[in-house]
Amino acid sequence: MAIRILIIDDDPHYHKVLARHIKGEWADADVRVFGNSADPAAGPMAAISVDASDYHAVLLDRAPSGQDGLKWLRDFKRRPDFPPVIFIIDRGNELLAAEAVKAGAEDYLLKEDINHDRFIASLRRAIRKHKRTSALLSRRQALDEACRFGAVKIRGHRFVRELGSGGISSVYLAEAEKEKKPVVLKVFRLVPDVAEAQSSFDRFIQEYEVISRIENPNIVRIFDLGVADDHAYITMEYFKEGSLRAKMEQSLPVTAVLEYLRQIAGALMAIHEVGILHRDLKPANVMLWEDQSIALIDFGLAKQMTLDQEITGSGEIFGTPYYMSPEQGHAGQVDERSDIYSLGVMVFEMLSGEKPFTADTPMAVIYKHSNTPLPRLSGALAEFQELLDRMLAKDPHDRFQSVEDLLGYLDVQWPR
Repeated sequence: MAIRILIIDDDPHYHKVLARHIKGEWADADVRVFGNSADPAAGPMAAISVDASDYHAVLLDRAPSGQDGLKWLRDFKRRPDFPPVIFIIDRGNELLAAEAVKAGAEDYLLKEDINHDRFIASLRRAIRKHKRTSALLSRRQALDEACRFGAVKIRGHRFVRELGSGGISSVYLAEAEKEKKPVVLKVFRLVPDVAEAQSSFDRFIQEYEVISRIENPNIVRIFDLGVADDHAYITMEYFKEGSLRAKMEQSLPVTAVLEYLRQIAGALMAIHEVGILHRDLKPANVMLWEDQSIALIDFGLAKQMTLDQEITGSGEIFGTPYYMSPEQGHAGQVDERSDIYSLGVMVFEMLSGEKPFTADTPMAVIYKHSNTPLPRLSGALAEFQELLDRMLAKDPHDRFQSVEDLLGYLDVQWPR
């Protein structure tokens, strides 16, 4: 790439002198001029109009367009991508040269007496510095892009790909730079400061608070809660085997269904024991380890059983209609039996390959959960009908009253 030099000076004769010195060293150098002599009718120039981003060095006169060259120099040095500047002075202005160097000039050039060797040596130093600075800036910009997640830069993490986007947050696969391992970043998307936004933010922060208190191999681990660019984020485990939803795209053997049921029930029991409901249990929120053991994720709707409904607001419905208990679908009071119902929907789907209740609209699905009889299983699957009847009873009083009761039933009916 040819050396590119910008001269900011109003003397056409002097431009030619400088160009001869430069081209005597770099024959293919591209020397350009910014100043009144380039266009006398243009009027006074301003430092802000100088774009030197494509140049290797700038030669700046002490009085460009009749103005204060030191002020121009200070303006240029405030720009991180501006190339090195060599300040041009008249004889007798050595004090001005010292001020220029103090303000950030790489060197100064005496206008009346150009020493070619000194000038070229100074220009070489400026060009080398520009190349080093440009390389560092490019690397910094590349690092900035690598740690960008949507509109947010999160230092210490490298973007890999987006995994999904929901109502209040986006989820990304990232690499933790320090540990050199994949993690999942869940980034809360800021919205205007209104009541709905505060409620969403409370649920996001609650997810961290809920899970960080639980140490269980079947519950996702959250490593950190942070804030970047005024966005909150949480860092959690990554499961490269994907979710149970992907596994359910193929027919599952009965033994696998029972194993997943036991593991999910065990994870639910762990959170119920500390007074937490999941409230959004579905195949996409059950992740798989390499050994096919599971871990529950996405506690954004989790709720402490002892709390009132103030976080979600009176009468609001949250969750996924296909897996929602009748009481949750009608914004009623929920307890651990609601999570058991959601798990029952998953078991029905794992066994039959179909959801028990489907419709064209979410509200129609919710209506069926409350009013339509549970479909009957046939053939070899009929042995699971009693289990499903007790997990998917419309009235919570007719279900298993706890996950412990459910696990006890499984041990009796299908002992390991």
